[in-house]
Amino acid sequence: MKMYRLIGILSILLQKDKVTSAELAEKFEVSRRTILRDIDTISMAGIPLVCEQGQGGGISIMDGYKVDRTILSSDDMQAILSGLKSLDSVSGTNRYRQLMEKISADNMDIVNGDDHIIIDLSSWDKSAVSGKIELIKSAMEQDRMISFRYFSPTGESERRIEPYHLVFQWSSWYVWGYCTEREDYRLFKPTRMTGLRMTEDSRVQRDVPRYDRDKMSHSDGEVEATVRFDKSIRWRIIDEFGAERIKYDDSGDIVITFTWSDKRSFFLYVLTFGEMAEIIAPTEYRGEFKELLGSIIKKYPTGI
Repeated sequence: MKMYRLIGILSILLQKDKVTSAELAEKFEVSRRTILRDIDTISMAGIPLVCEQGQGGGISIMDGYKVDRTILSSDDMQAILSGLKSLDSVSGTNRYRQLMEKISADNMDIVNGDDHIIIDLSSWDKSAVSGKIELIKSAMEQDRMISFRYFSPTGESERRIEPYHLVFQWSSWYVWGYCTEREDYRLFKPTRMTGLRMTEDSRVQRDVPRYDRDKMSHSDGEVEATVRFDKSIRWRIIDEFGAERIKYDDSGDIVITFTWSDKRSFFLYVLTFGEMAEIIAPTEYRGEFKELLGSIIKKYPTGI
């Protein structure tokens, strides 16, 4: 919370000529001593602040210091608020809106303005993921590990990971971290976790690589395949992969090489396109997919 508070104090100082430590302490619900330490931190960061004692005194940015006091315009604040509200949609709280109220000084019109943009990042069953995301977020803030039972297409397993990022990607929430069982970095879906808890163990100090996930790139443990999609469903392919990422064959159909988390999930994904998709390569995937189709057909014998 300290970083949020420092940003909030600086935002208020950019919007107001002067503010007292008591006002800041009340707004951020901390002691005056904490506010004074924050002021020292901001000053050490290179922004000269002036503290005047007595009646009419307060904290302000030094006169003559070149600071753009409109660094956060009304439109900027609205954009920030939209993002913060999207996080509230996950947590089920008003925590981030309350933060925005604190840093918007006296201009409550910004916070209470029209909602032109609505971003809802919650799942259809909010209870299935909101509490888990809050717990994972707390574990990252406290530099702790988490443990859980995980359900994947390959089976169930007990996992312990060092969480480093909460990721909203491909229409789902994920936690990315170092899995002690696999001894590598992995992506996990909170909706597939049960028994999630924060452990007493601290994360190991590691040289954590930069998070980078792309449907079009291949990683260890994933499958890579080429699929042809009928041109009549181009709208869906553009929606899921982007217009700039797709290629066309001579007939105008779409051909894409991409990766998936595992083979069975990939097959089930292709099935969602029905007869509008065909696996081109690798050859063994075509055979295995045909076997899967055969097993499905057996459930619907002729005459029933």
